[in-house]
Amino acid sequence: MGATSSGPGPAPAPVRPPQGRAVGSWVRALLGRAGPVPVPGSGLALAPRGPAEEPPLPGWPLPQLVSLFLPEFPVRPSARQQQLKILGFVAKGSFGTILKVLDCGREKVCAVKVVPKVEVLRRDTLKQCKEEVSIQRQVRHPFVHGLGDSWQGQRHLFIMCTYCSTGDLHALWRAAGRFTEATVRLFAAELVLVLVYLHDLGIVHRDVKMENILLDERGHLKLTDFGLSRHLRWGERAHTICGTLQYMAPEVLSGGPYSHAADWWSLGVLLFALASGEFPVAPAGDHVAMLERVKQSSYESPPALSPALARLLAELLCHNPLHRLRYLHHFQGHPFFRGVTFDADLLQKDPVAVAVAPRPPEQPPPDPATFADFACDLAAPPGRPWPG
Repeated sequence: MGATSSGPGPAPAPVRPPQGRAVGSWVRALLGRAGPVPVPGSGLALAPRGPAEEPPLPGWPLPQLVSLFLPEFPVRPSARQQQLKILGFVAKGSFGTILKVLDCGREKVCAVKVVPKVEVLRRDTLKQCKEEVSIQRQVRHPFVHGLGDSWQGQRHLFIMCTYCSTGDLHALWRAAGRFTEATVRLFAAELVLVLVYLHDLGIVHRDVKMENILLDERGHLKLTDFGLSRHLRWGERAHTICGTLQYMAPEVLSGGPYSHAADWWSLGVLLFALASGEFPVAPAGDHVAMLERVKQSSYESPPALSPALARLLAELLCHNPLHRLRYLHHFQGHPFFRGVTFDADLLQKDPVAVAVAPRPPEQPPPDPATFADFACDLAAPPGRPWPG
């Protein structure tokens, strides 16, 4: 085994597609109309607004800042948004804030991702943002964290999903240190079914990692975060360097071309860490340095792992993507999965041999608030999610 991390460390930061493209005059005009943060070269320096301060959307004809995001982000009546009561803060990502909300109309707790439109335009990720929602609308699978709804206000996009109260696989792994092979086998089978399903639909996820896998109340997995996913037809190749460094396949780190096989490499890294308690290769500062470490590593499994699991990892962490495991029958006939039925309904009945604890309580707002009357501070750090 090559260079390894000393143990479970901080979550590796995701690598996003290259940014910094020139901002055209029409985009600058839209940014000025949105009134957010300074845009290089535009002379704009307007303060961002929260969802609560959103003025009502105008009638027809719709302005370009609204029509740009159609049809993936439809315009919803303001009464629909007023039914959402904010219960707490969940997380803050590079693009927006995730809130825990109560849908009073359906009496259901959900998670809502709030994304400023200005960030989408400034980062030139409009196409990717729309494809994320398009993919989530298309996907229906027991082990996928599906989309509940999406809509837009004048200044923000809203993406609603089911709320998972038990957190993600990374938090569980850090608490456990490592998992038994029986647990790894169950988790691996669930993820194999998900990836085969996505690839059959012509979708490559591109960011398979522990932090993007939620757990339901019984401990079964839900793959989430399709922010870097894209439709990729069979025979087509991608070239964008994106994902999370420690999970990225060598062909992704080198700038492509790559295909759906890159997801199977990421699965191999994930299973290696789940079973051994450490990543096969220590993280590097950028994709160039990471590629060199990946090339130099032999990816030998720790002696404590069974021969069947070691063989599975070797066949997933294969530098040649054409020789990597990638079809369902490869896994059905693999010795590590002997006795496993690759059926989602049956797998969900299998007990998970780890204790799944609920998330710690989120910090609630000072008073009950709805999207209509609560000023969510999108720029606040996680330690201070609510303006005082």
